[in-house]
Amino acid sequence: MTRDDIRPDRHRIQHASVRGLRIGYVDEGRGTALLLVHGWPESMRIWWRNIAPLAAAGFRVIAADLRGFGTSDVAPDGFHDVPSHSRDLAALLDRLGIERVVLVGGDLGGAVLQDFVLRFPARVLRIVVFNSPLPFIKGAMQGLRTRAAREASDYFVRQGNDADALAAELDSPEKRRRYIATFYGSRFWSHPGAFDAPAVDFMTEPYADGAKLRASFGGYESSFHERARSEPSLRGVIEAETLILYGPSDHVIYPEFDLMAAIVFPNHVGPLLVRNAGHFLQWEAAHALNSAVRAFCRDLA
Repeated sequence: MTRDDIRPDRHRIQHASVRGLRIGYVDEGRGTALLLVHGWPESMRIWWRNIAPLAAAGFRVIAADLRGFGTSDVAPDGFHDVPSHSRDLAALLDRLGIERVVLVGGDLGGAVLQDFVLRFPARVLRIVVFNSPLPFIKGAMQGLRTRAAREASDYFVRQGNDADALAAELDSPEKRRRYIATFYGSRFWSHPGAFDAPAVDFMTEPYADGAKLRASFGGYESSFHERARSEPSLRGVIEAETLILYGPSDHVIYPEFDLMAAIVFPNHVGPLLVRNAGHFLQWEAAHALNSAVRAFCRDLA
């Protein structure tokens, strides 16, 4: 890690009014657009090791904070579910004059890009996906290990069903940041040693804000409660050409994510297993992701 990797001002952050709220984003480079979609508990800072190399490779790189995350507003309509994120990103692309993109994402970002390509198929050139939630395709996935370890799911249930009480317990910036720090450390989402103390401080700083931490639980609430859904999320088999990467050090995603993803994205390259990487593959193995995207999209650069 270099000092530039954890400089908040490494990239120029801009804002656009989109669907009634301000969305923060970075827009660098020229050429075919890559839309980098972060997950939870992340912000667009998770892409700080990818933006400049991909822009230098000949792409226009867009990385945005989803509603309720980082530099973006908490949504006034109260929805922070996958379809809301998907529609926000489509509106942001409209504001930037971008018709078609290559989508890159993991975790929540992977769920958002799946909804996006099914909702706006004409806007998607290709997909790069890693360590993300996937739909269960009955029959085709029979016999695969499609559930994470039970002990890794306590946070999911609490954030989905007891979000207000959890947010009330995390009643100071320090408590909120310590809670988020566990996902970069003791919960073993990442490969051991991938995040040192300065990197954890950098990633957790946006979660010091209580309103934004609470809003970030919205995706989990929508998994359990219809009241938290702006509309149904679109999920299913996706025919778009897709590069599948998998960081196997991840202790929260499906043990056989790679095999499951090959079913969800049948027109795929890979799956490629990335050694010494886990849930935050774009940071943990930045060179692997950057070089894979360059190769997969070389004809578009």
